[in-house]
Amino acid sequence: METITISTNGESVPRDEIQGLVAGLPSEENWDGSPLYFYKGVWYPAFAIRGAISFQQHFIARDTDIILASMPKSGTTWLKALTFSVVNRNIYSPTETPLLTTLPHDLVPFFEVDLYAKHQLPDLEQLPSPRIFSSHSHYETLPPSIRGSGCKIVYICRNPLDQLVSAFHFFHKFKGENVKPLSSIDDDFDNVCRGIRSFGPFWDSVLGYWKASLERPDKVLFLKYEDLKDDITFNLKKLAEFLGIPFTDKEEKDGVIEEISKLCSFDNLRNLEVNRTGVRPLGTPNSAFFRKAKVGDWCDDLTPSMAERFLKIVEEKLAGSGLSFKVSE
Repeated sequence: METITISTNGESVPRDEIQGLVAGLPSEENWDGSPLYFYKGVWYPAFAIRGAISFQQHFIARDTDIILASMPKSGTTWLKALTFSVVNRNIYSPTETPLLTTLPHDLVPFFEVDLYAKHQLPDLEQLPSPRIFSSHSHYETLPPSIRGSGCKIVYICRNPLDQLVSAFHFFHKFKGENVKPLSSIDDDFDNVCRGIRSFGPFWDSVLGYWKASLERPDKVLFLKYEDLKDDITFNLKKLAEFLGIPFTDKEEKDGVIEEISKLCSFDNLRNLEVNRTGVRPLGTPNSAFFRKAKVGDWCDDLTPSMAERFLKIVEEKLAGSGLSFKVSE
């Protein structure tokens, strides 16, 4: 019988017992009214818990793999578009790229939500190298094959206030059966301050990848959403160099970097037909991934006292790490 490890003591259990075991995990209510499950230090939404466990158990990395990691709504869609374009720039011109007709999340699938949520053992061996995947899991929970191989990890983070607000609006759009979504962040702010959020706690996610990037800069690249907004050209060059495919002098002279940044800009991606009208397999409208993309937008949803309280908690959790955030333009 096919098995999968799910229990906290590492025992392998039959697949048909997963439902009961997941029900036994610590749980809280998510913003859309569905449950969050606590597994190995991470709060997983109901639609990702099984995929996350299977991914952690079974994925075997190649040295050529590229893993894009993040908390939800931290610039993940943008990073996928940029990375896909940088890696495939000699295959697709800006006028022929699949990005014109395909959502970035379908070109760079999530482990927890796409690949392993649909199949416990997806066939990934047929994919040509370099394979590009995405994950919302924390660094410490990534499969040993990822952390121990030569594959590259790119993590993008966003300031905690904008990430919080953007994630709330995203998850609030989905209403499960027999559940009632929360009307505002205020209703769940105590949980927010305890780190109880989809793929949270926020500070554990960013700190794990931040430390890994300092210890292994050749392995983990840590990017900030706000830095990309400030200087996309510099950060695209940084990304390409980290991936081992730096832009040549000729490419720079020919304006390749500018073409990629324009192609992957928020306004361009948002206005593409596929992203205005398309729908993902799980029923998520593609347009949900393109909201405002502004730094400091949190002011419309958080009171000054809420912002101050949450920032203080984040600063305490990250104390001594050297990691800081820009929360306004």
